[in-house]
Amino acid sequence: MSHEHFTELLRSRRVWDIELPAFDPATAPAEPVELFHAWFAEAVAAGQPEPHTMGLATADGSGRPDVRTVMLHDADAHGWHFASHATSRKGRQLAARPEAALHFYWPAQGRQIRIRGRVRTAPPAEAQADLHARSTGALAAALVGRQSEVLGSQGELATSSAAAWERAQAEPDAESPTWTLYVLEPDEVEYFQGDAQRRHVRVRYRREAPDSDWTRELLWP
Repeated sequence: MSHEHFTELLRSRRVWDIELPAFDPATAPAEPVELFHAWFAEAVAAGQPEPHTMGLATADGSGRPDVRTVMLHDADAHGWHFASHATSRKGRQLAARPEAALHFYWPAQGRQIRIRGRVRTAPPAEAQADLHARSTGALAAALVGRQSEVLGSQGELATSSAAAWERAQAEPDAESPTWTLYVLEPDEVEYFQGDAQRRHVRVRYRREAPDSDWTRELLWP
């Protein structure tokens, strides 16, 4: 493909060629997680594919940023929960610099949510309980481990995966020692509602400490 063809293709794309929902910021609740629960339910009702996936941004010890898509495991008064191996690239980065940002984008309604804060690890028992509440495939993947390591061949992965699936089916309570449940405790949460006339609504929640009250404010689009 020529660069000209790519540019033409890129510029011909349109966003939000749908009727977007209204969002009155005056109706936003005092706690950001309450609005997240409401928006998540509305995203599901609108047919948004995989609304439980999110971008996770971290940085290494020298400050170099990294980002990937992961799955949300929970969102409650404590924060937003996700999991990975402590030995993975993201796990090592969070150990060196326990701060992160999350990003949800739900184009079915022209909405996105941005979250920043410190990250803590949940107790190992919670991590294993979280893992065993998921599918057999999720357990098998966790048992394979070695996430982010260099892979010699696809055949090597197939062999390890087959063995892990067999164990996961035979031992549904098998533990993965490096599997870690992380909780991002937010100090800033922004809700963005797109508008066809570019009068986007942006509401930001922020607080100075984990036990302090949230401040809500509007942002220019």
